[in-house]
Amino acid sequence: MHSVSTRPDFDWKQFIKSVAVIAVPVALQNLLTTTGSMVDTMMIASLGETTVAAVGLCAQFTSLMFSMYWGFVGGGMLFFSQYWGAKDDDGIDRSYGITLTAMMTVAFLFAFMALFFPSAVMRLYTDKTAIQALGEQYLRVVGFAYPLQVFSMAMSALLRSTERMRIPLYASIASVCTNIALNYALIQGHWGFPAMGIRGAALATTLAACVNAAVILLLAKAQRYPYLFHIRRHFAWNRRAISQYFQKCFPILMNEILIGVGNMAINIVLGRQAVEAIAATAVFRTLEGLVIGFFAGFSNAASVLVGKNVGAGRLEEAYQRARRLVPLCAASIFTVCLLLVALRRPLLTRMSLNGKSYAIGSAMLVIYCAAAVIRMCNWVRNDTFRSAGDATFGTVLEIVFMYCMVLPAVYLAGMRLHAPFLVVFACCYCDELIRFVLMSVHMVSGKWIKPVTEEGQAALPAFREARAAK
Repeated sequence: MHSVSTRPDFDWKQFIKSVAVIAVPVALQNLLTTTGSMVDTMMIASLGETTVAAVGLCAQFTSLMFSMYWGFVGGGMLFFSQYWGAKDDDGIDRSYGITLTAMMTVAFLFAFMALFFPSAVMRLYTDKTAIQALGEQYLRVVGFAYPLQVFSMAMSALLRSTERMRIPLYASIASVCTNIALNYALIQGHWGFPAMGIRGAALATTLAACVNAAVILLLAKAQRYPYLFHIRRHFAWNRRAISQYFQKCFPILMNEILIGVGNMAINIVLGRQAVEAIAATAVFRTLEGLVIGFFAGFSNAASVLVGKNVGAGRLEEAYQRARRLVPLCAASIFTVCLLLVALRRPLLTRMSLNGKSYAIGSAMLVIYCAAAVIRMCNWVRNDTFRSAGDATFGTVLEIVFMYCMVLPAVYLAGMRLHAPFLVVFACCYCDELIRFVLMSVHMVSGKWIKPVTEEGQAALPAFREARAAK
């Protein structure tokens, strides 16, 4: 029988150290990626606002793909981290194989759409013909990058869940450097290369994706990391394993897919505003990545620290760590937001925004940063619930509020009332405070701890009894 610790003292120093070991490399990796995107936007800015808007809308299609496969990442990390805590190698191999297969299916579907139906994709996101034409050129090249990007994401999720944070970080450094160098060479035609414009930016992204995947594989092989190369074990599935995987993943999948579709609907509304607003939105999405990049560090810390302890049967330790992740997340995101608002003028002007588009972009950043602290706390709580085995509560909340509150508000403001663009944009965050309160109550209850390992399940009765007594 596993004992449940009731020790009142919490070792904050050790906790912060444990979070930093996981969160800092992930945050740095995402910061690198976002910095690369910012440099991309600055280089593309020389081609004009219309080009910036086109690439920004293509990025929304990529974000939709992200939503379609991210459910498998979240579900996979639930299993990876808990099996890692239980030291179950077969469980890790098996769940990685299922995760990889599902993710690559999504990647090839989106690559097919980008390569063979780019005009249909662009017509969905905007009614501006000039933006559509440029976006089609971009998608016909960048579609080749999608399977590589998703493959790298699957490998990175496994590496992070098993506490190998540095390999994805080093791969990102190589990828971002490659992307920046090739953008410089191919967009305007330097170092003897032809000036390819927007197609050059897409080609640079595709080649950088190749570098990212190759570096991950090479470093994992050099460090003798086993799980990526157990290819036969990856596909040694049985009906019980597949059933358990999809039972846990189904709520996460529905969450990500339905939220992705909801965000697509929001982007369709935003994509039918003035060209200046579309360009400002494209730049804003790049800067938003800075905040999300730091959040991703806490998300991975939640998945590993909480999931690992739940899988090993240390449920009280998982509970105490989970409760303290949110204030850490809030403090960090608040600091990032303050810096972003303070530096908005040089950042926005360097990425081609001026006049009306600058005013819109500046106001978007202020609105977003006011909402981002609460939004990121909601997200990290949801990821904490998922890693502990509860994939339903946060999912239901997010979907219900998206479709019953956010989408109606955005649609009415943007398409019926023709409200100012910033009012439409602010409606995207109208649900965050309500969800924050509801998720706080669920966090305190401890009912989100639902182990998938034998060790965790054996410790569950004692944990629930101790929670009920408090």
